[in-house]
Amino acid sequence: MSRRATWLILGGSSAIGRAMADAAARRGHDIILAGRDTGDLERTAADVRISTGRRASVVAFDAMAIESHGRFAAEIGAQTDVLNVALLFGIMPAQQEMDRDPARAVDCITGCFTGAVSVLQHLAPHLEQKGAGLVIAFGSVAGDRGRLKNYVYGGAKAGLHTYLSGLRNRLRRKGVHVMTVKPGFVDTAMTWGMPGMFLVARPEDVARACLSAAERNTDVFYVPKFWRWIMTVICAIPERVFKRLEI
Repeated sequence: MSRRATWLILGGSSAIGRAMADAAARRGHDIILAGRDTGDLERTAADVRISTGRRASVVAFDAMAIESHGRFAAEIGAQTDVLNVALLFGIMPAQQEMDRDPARAVDCITGCFTGAVSVLQHLAPHLEQKGAGLVIAFGSVAGDRGRLKNYVYGGAKAGLHTYLSGLRNRLRRKGVHVMTVKPGFVDTAMTWGMPGMFLVARPEDVARACLSAAERNTDVFYVPKFWRWIMTVICAIPERVFKRLEI
């Protein structure tokens, strides 16, 4: 890509979001951090400016406020040349909590799927008009198969994976590449204290790996890479057996 792109980090307050901002800035890109906690984002932006010398700004964004996404996308489109987008936001209530309160399940679907589709659909025409750019959108290995312990979250991510496949098909015709990221366990606030955690990746390692993979035009990227083989095994288990497992 000959023109220098600005990275829009949707979910910039997350651990991976902060790591993505730093890694992208160190590659020479300017950064726009978007999220609800603008105070936290301002601190991250200041760190990026000091450590890399790149421009880093902050804009308020709420994935759950669907009605605001059109205006948000128009403002971002107007202030950028080539635009790269990293979509990292999501919520993951405990499955038992969602089983007790269906409203929490709806929140999970909105925060992980509906909000992502909304903002990307609003950004897509701007990306097409610019004729270049990258989109890195974070799904999850949880979306590869519905499991007893997180099937609502997994369902939301499965829907996102399918949507991103279609968006990739659409935007490639205009010179924009879309990469679906399927992370395993990453050391973030979302996974803190969860039982059964193993082979946990550092956000900094995930960010660098994702940027490198996107620059190679990778379509679907498991991170760490061994999760592709773990999920291949899990997906190969027959349903009659899988439905009896406590996983």
